[in-house]
Amino acid sequence: MREVQEILNNRRTIYRFTSEDVSDLDLETGFLAANNAPCHKLTFPWKFYVVGKETRKKLLPAVVSLARDKAAKKKEDDVQMAEERAISKIMDVPRMIVVTSKLSRNDLFREKEDYAATVCSLHNLVLSLWDLGIGSQWSTGAITRDERTYSVLEIDSTKERIIGFLKVGYPEIVPTNEKKNPNEFKFYLP
Repeated sequence: MREVQEILNNRRTIYRFTSEDVSDLDLETGFLAANNAPCHKLTFPWKFYVVGKETRKKLLPAVVSLARDKAAKKKEDDVQMAEERAISKIMDVPRMIVVTSKLSRNDLFREKEDYAATVCSLHNLVLSLWDLGIGSQWSTGAITRDERTYSVLEIDSTKERIIGFLKVGYPEIVPTNEKKNPNEFKFYLP
């Protein structure tokens, strides 16, 4: 059990990856763990779309447009640099996985439970990959909410919500983060 505690306590979000590819076999190991997440009423509301380079290229017009909008809001001088950064975030990661959760428009409580289950599933995937030496970053930027993304990925936005892009690869650098002291967020009530 000590190994499980180490994985839980040492996992970090990775922002820079090596160029080494992540094998389908390692992804499948992670997806098995993802599918064993807690799931209310056994709805299994999650879907994972492994997005290849060709599909990522189709996302670039939306990525560039959103980068321009963001640069304009922030009054950045170098719009081209902002565009290049945004393109790199999509194209320069070894693997990209789009994660969705099932929608239940007529049952908002079910939708919240399904979202929670999907996040648990996503986290199981992240922890499983971390155990294999593979890092990740869960991104919830504007591209995840843009209708063009749904169109390119052929995801029906009335049935599924994209909850994030998971960037996956071998860490170039593992950051050291200071974590909050548990005494700041835990409370034992009589």
